[in-house]
Amino acid sequence: MSTNQMEQFKLLKNEITRFMMAYKFALDAFDTKLEILKEEFQFLHDYNPIEHTKSRLKSPESIMRKMYKKGFGISLPSIKDNIRDIAGMRITCSFINDIYRISDMLQSQSDLTLLEVKDYIRNPKPNGYRSLHLLIEIPVYMSDRQEQVCVEVQIRTIAMDFWASLEHKIFYKYNQAVPTRLLQELKTAADSATALDLQMERLHKEITEIKEDQDQASEGELNQIRVSNQQFQLPEALLRLMGGG
Repeated sequence: MSTNQMEQFKLLKNEITRFMMAYKFALDAFDTKLEILKEEFQFLHDYNPIEHTKSRLKSPESIMRKMYKKGFGISLPSIKDNIRDIAGMRITCSFINDIYRISDMLQSQSDLTLLEVKDYIRNPKPNGYRSLHLLIEIPVYMSDRQEQVCVEVQIRTIAMDFWASLEHKIFYKYNQAVPTRLLQELKTAADSATALDLQMERLHKEITEIKEDQDQASEGELNQIRVSNQQFQLPEALLRLMGGG
């Protein structure tokens, strides 16, 4: 390889690396937003609607396969315009209501731009798949530029996630040629998972109502706040100024 070819190769490698880093930074920024929401809910409501999150970055090889499959021209601008799931974030919630609560909170953030919504919960796929899919653009600040980067966000319950994971493994094992009998059983299992979600949500609502009726905070507790691992006593003068004294 000549010196000129080597330099061109290095430039190309740097461009691809920078391109992929933007998506990695988008996931980092999105994860920070979710951590803030989780911590706020935990301290203010003593409840966390997000069970766990998982992010993934599509490999350059996988991106190229998808571009060839769809017949798109191979260039970084073409990839950015046509492949919207390079960066993926999966959010697993406890209950169905939490899914829409998290979705609303994300959409209300002024620096996030909602591009598309696919609601497979209210409109499940024929095989029984349920999840809420959002395409969201998030700003990424590089050393010399700001880029709007697309992140595919999937929000689902634990039951939905469990079903989707097993369904994927079964399809992988059979190389997508799954027997009809198993497809029917998978659909039945998806319906059972939905019934479980609805039952657990009803139980959660009833238990929350009982807890709210029984909770009576003491005066000492009302005069204290906790931020992270620090506890603070509210000054009486501040409470009087804000109408609490």
